[in-house]
Amino acid sequence: MGAALSVLINGIPARALSVSDRGLAYGDGLFETLAVQQGQPCLWDAHMLRLQRGAERLGIPCPPPALWLQEARQLIGARKAAVLKLILTRGSGGRGYASPSIVRPTRVLSLHPWPDDPADQAEAGILLFPCKTRLAIQPALAGIKHLNRLEQVLARSEWSAPYGEGLMRDAANRIISGTQSNLFLFRDRRFLTPALHRCGIAGTVRRLLLQSAPRFGIPVEERELFLSDLLAAEGVLLTNSLIGCRPVQCFADRAYALDQLPWDYLRWLRTQVHRFQPEATLPADPHSQACAGLPDS
Repeated sequence: MGAALSVLINGIPARALSVSDRGLAYGDGLFETLAVQQGQPCLWDAHMLRLQRGAERLGIPCPPPALWLQEARQLIGARKAAVLKLILTRGSGGRGYASPSIVRPTRVLSLHPWPDDPADQAEAGILLFPCKTRLAIQPALAGIKHLNRLEQVLARSEWSAPYGEGLMRDAANRIISGTQSNLFLFRDRRFLTPALHRCGIAGTVRRLLLQSAPRFGIPVEERELFLSDLLAAEGVLLTNSLIGCRPVQCFADRAYALDQLPWDYLRWLRTQVHRFQPEATLPADPHSQACAGLPDS
């Protein structure tokens, strides 16, 4: 946490966790990474919903969203653009895997500089690397953003520039995601995205795309996908809460025609990703004039 601009641990400015914290000892916890734009923590409700669902899955008491938001605004202050990270652990406990009889969760909020990514990648696209590291199949943890990220750490070590992201598959060679992004294939005027009931993270921008694309007349299907599907796609899209959505220019020897992507919709989607509460801006009528272009929002 040394690179953070500021840190709160259980509401108090601090820089260190107890060595007995189960988040440190066992990765026993969850985290969320949020964009801060125009001084606002973006996609706030979606991040809180995922954090609460993950905490329920792991049996960790989750502080109320109002407390997280109060402390987030305290950290953000007058900063316009930053990265906000939230961590929730089961708190301190003795040696051994068994949970303590009384759980006192630890919450950590830290603020970091906005990444200096090349601006042209938003539409020019990136190169996608085929990672060898596989994601373990574990339905009990599928979808949530738990702290155990060693698979992503190993996969991220496999590639460097000029690649912008790495593709990850599970033990059965199904396509799951990027190392830090969700994946959408575009084919026959529809999006296809990997089903995440075995492993993978259900991203907040993924959720927004699943909700909004059909309003623009673009069906979305969640299903098992393999390398053959990736190579047969007309376009490929990566999403997360910081980049919003970013096309893939090339994977292995397969170059994608970026003009095949639904750019009117994708540009609209980007305007919604970096808002505090974007859900209310979705077009109400799927046949409205707004759906044919860019809503004025």
